[in-house]
Amino acid sequence: MTSGPGGGSASWAQQVHQLAQSPGQGAPPQGQSAPQGEGPVLPWKPVAADPFAAVAQAQASARPAGLGRRFAARLIDTVVLAAVTAGAALPLGTRAADHIDSKIDAAKLSGEKVTVWLLDGTTAGYLGIVLGVLLVFGVLYEAVPTAKWGRTLGKKVCGVEVRDIEGHAAPSFGAALKRWLVYSVPGVLLIGVVGVVWCLFDRPWRQCWHDKAANTFVAG
Repeated sequence: MTSGPGGGSASWAQQVHQLAQSPGQGAPPQGQSAPQGEGPVLPWKPVAADPFAAVAQAQASARPAGLGRRFAARLIDTVVLAAVTAGAALPLGTRAADHIDSKIDAAKLSGEKVTVWLLDGTTAGYLGIVLGVLLVFGVLYEAVPTAKWGRTLGKKVCGVEVRDIEGHAAPSFGAALKRWLVYSVPGVLLIGVVGVVWCLFDRPWRQCWHDKAANTFVAG
């Protein structure tokens, strides 16, 4: 007991101990009445999982994936894209071949020297449809899963995922779409090979061109 105005009162430590006890286990200090309308004060307990520590741990565990696993994931995704695109291109390719054969036959029957162009309005239309199928299916297969889960089928199989460099979370749909377009459009023009092998020399995130455009990297 310590001295104070109005007589002796419990020390600060004793008051904390009494407030922390449940009703019936402790009594208010001598000369004081129990607070009205308030329950016992429970001691503070730390949270089971610190969210800040979880974020720090997730960022610390984010490292660029190995090139072997990245290549295997891209190979799987390419096979899937090629299979779907080939399914649309096969009948259109047959029509394009028949169209060119008819032009050649017409040129032979004319008896004159005629230049037969392989790419005309008809064949260009077929080619545009095939490219459209590739781009649209690529958005559904690449951009949407990347924005939602950070990975495609190939990346899931190989245990890698796409992450934003700053937040280390899955990229937004806009970033995932930009990543796919920067990969696919130069790839159709064959200069995309340079952008893909760029990760062999890039440091420290081993980014390809499409990763730089979307501000992402592939984590292992």
